[in-house]
Amino acid sequence: MRRIIDNDLLTLASRLFVGGALIYASYYKIIEPATFAKSIWYYHMVPGYLINLMALILPWLEMLCGLALILGIWYRGAVLWSNALLLIFIVALASTIARGLSIDCGCFKAGKSATAPAWDALWFDVVAIVFALQMWFSRSRKWMLSSSRSN
Repeated sequence: MRRIIDNDLLTLASRLFVGGALIYASYYKIIEPATFAKSIWYYHMVPGYLINLMALILPWLEMLCGLALILGIWYRGAVLWSNALLLIFIVALASTIARGLSIDCGCFKAGKSATAPAWDALWFDVVAIVFALQMWFSRSRKWMLSSSRSN
């Protein structure tokens, strides 16, 4: 099992998949923070006074984590934050499904186009967290800009 988890190609694929997804997800949120703030509000999980702050900070955190994963810099922190973000997204999506809310998840969107239903986004995040957990347990440091074991 350890050979699979530490596989250099699997770790690289995980970095590219999770990092690319985070960068892609952050793009529209960065250019349209007001729309993203509305998406956060629709979840009814965050106090109103924190919504705008979250709408400004969360996309940049996603972007930085995605870039750090792909480039292999600040790697352990990026993996930790990626797992935390994905876990939060999974809880939020599961909560909306359990409460029967029919909302735009705010996950991936370009302009005014609609996103996938909450179930699709939830399954995507579950798959992504499997790859993110693989990065957490992997000892592979190949193809990283910062390749020391102290990451």
